[in-house]
Amino acid sequence: MSAQNPVSYRRDFLKFLAASPIFAAAGHLDSIFGILPLSGAEREEFLREVDASQSKDFVVTSPDQALDVFEFEAAARKALPPAHFGYLATGVDDDNTVRANHDGYSRIRIRARRLVDVSNIDMSTALLGANWSSPIVICPVGSQKAFHPEGEVAVARAARAKDHLQILSTVATCSIEDVIAARGGPMVWQQLYATNVWEVARGIVQRAEAAGSPAIVLTVDLHEGSNRETLFKGQRADDRNCAACHSGYTGYARGRGGASTGFAGYVARKPAFEGLDVSKVTSFTSPNMDWEFVKRLRDFVKVKLLIKGIVTREDAQLAVSHGVDGIMVSNHGGRAEETLRPTIESLPEVLEGVAGKVPVTVDGGVRRGTDIFKALATGANAVGIGRPYAWGLASFGQPGVEAVLEILRRELRTIMRQAGTTSVEKITAAYVVRPS
Repeated sequence: MSAQNPVSYRRDFLKFLAASPIFAAAGHLDSIFGILPLSGAEREEFLREVDASQSKDFVVTSPDQALDVFEFEAAARKALPPAHFGYLATGVDDDNTVRANHDGYSRIRIRARRLVDVSNIDMSTALLGANWSSPIVICPVGSQKAFHPEGEVAVARAARAKDHLQILSTVATCSIEDVIAARGGPMVWQQLYATNVWEVARGIVQRAEAAGSPAIVLTVDLHEGSNRETLFKGQRADDRNCAACHSGYTGYARGRGGASTGFAGYVARKPAFEGLDVSKVTSFTSPNMDWEFVKRLRDFVKVKLLIKGIVTREDAQLAVSHGVDGIMVSNHGGRAEETLRPTIESLPEVLEGVAGKVPVTVDGGVRRGTDIFKALATGANAVGIGRPYAWGLASFGQPGVEAVLEILRRELRTIMRQAGTTSVEKITAAYVVRPS
């Protein structure tokens, strides 16, 4: 590797220092200037970098600049049209459940142990017969080509690079075959919106199984009429003509569902529905879907079957009694209903209902490695993320997704070391406390 020009190297180093919160305060600058012989111009450049990095308007321009996953949100907002960012950001009504999901983690404290040999940290996790290098799961997010031209394929490549489980949305903009090929093997689970037509649900399952997907994830927490005001405001602020792509979905989301041809036209453009008769599809789920449907699906599905969207003890018990292989505690990232109950608070009673019979994953509001640690300590077998990696995708494509995953892995590794837990198995309830 050729040696870097000393002036260029020093400039890059100064930019690194400028972005560091350690040197953000003016009181540290004199010590830096004493260590580094700077010309007047270089000193001014450094001060400008400090000002820019501390500005509330500062937005990262490359993945390596990000200090945490939150910085990708601002970059995604800048990169995306208003309607697309609104789709990604939206919750229901006032978005309070979106905020509650993350705020729930702030009510859990970590009990750190001392004098433990933490030279080696093992984040590996086993889930349904497969081993992963970390407990971080990439959850289903629909329509990812709205965020980046490569969509779910770029995410799959990032999942392959970092060795993460990926769950593909039913309304993905890339096919299950292409995503599995990009992931490098059958390590992609297929999320299932069963729709209101059994033959369509059956067709999606058969295609996923034929492609090699080892698990089907039935999502049960989304019904018609979600009042996604942030999405609607984004659409209103967008001066592009989006009707050709979104008219069916928009009518459905606002509870105007009667125009079945509009919604059928929307799903017909998604690869998972290719070759299926969607003329009678009017919604993602049927209002009469019940536990008999789960039994019917369990009898039909040849691979593992999980249910995503369980948040109570009673439903967890019913899920286990109906033979599911796993449960995902989820409220759809606050996008389904305004319950104001964070998933991390639902997790304990779901675990009680499961009684250790099947693995349990939790998602919603995870933004830090400490959040992952707290979820694992509460009893989750794995922890899902959604919006953070979508922010990374929208900002920088595959490198952005990889950066988000790496930041969360780094933060998890750090808190494991600080708490004195050398493996995921050792992160137990003894390491957290919930003040009354």
